[in-house]
Amino acid sequence: MSNSTPFPSSTTRTLETNKVLRNTYSLLSMTLLFSALMAGVSMWLNVPHTAAFVCSLVAIGLVWFVLPRVEESGMGIAVVFAFTGLLGIGLGPMLQSYLSLSNGPTMVATAMGGTGAIFLALSGYVLTTKKDFSFMGGFLMVGLIVVFGAAILNLFLGIPALSLAVSAGIILVMSGLILFDTSRIINGGETNYVRATVSLFLNIYNIFTSLLHILGIMDD
Repeated sequence: MSNSTPFPSSTTRTLETNKVLRNTYSLLSMTLLFSALMAGVSMWLNVPHTAAFVCSLVAIGLVWFVLPRVEESGMGIAVVFAFTGLLGIGLGPMLQSYLSLSNGPTMVATAMGGTGAIFLALSGYVLTTKKDFSFMGGFLMVGLIVVFGAAILNLFLGIPALSLAVSAGIILVMSGLILFDTSRIINGGETNYVRATVSLFLNIYNIFTSLLHILGIMDD
């Protein structure tokens, strides 16, 4: 009898993990669509850059100060939609700037396709192999500090080559975070699908904007 006791526990953990994974991808799909919709509304209303920036700041504030208090309740889902919707509004003016270029629609479509390919390939790899990428946590944190520090520095320097390097670095770090975050869900390190959704959404959002930036630089 003692040899049979671990199996119910193992089965329960597997079921819980699958539930978190399923809820995460369902909520992620809905928030991505909602964010895209709000970006479209932002372009239609011609939201100014200042207002878009404020919306992005409010979205960050929601994640930092509000979500931790409600992530275990139904209000957490409402906060996630508010967060992703505000980021969508903040993205509107930038998309409008790119779409106004002669080949802007092609660049936006390429960035969207590239982002989707990166996410599906990396998450699919983790889901298939079930490898544990938790060892990457420290490296990714250092990478985040370096790229965002370089981004802030380049606000004052305005060096195109550094801007390109920052965007490439963000894509690499966010790709690593997709591996890390998906691995945490599969291996039971993340049990809250609201938090998991926000993490994956931010990874996708940053990859998309960085790819768009790189395409814009390459196209001069």
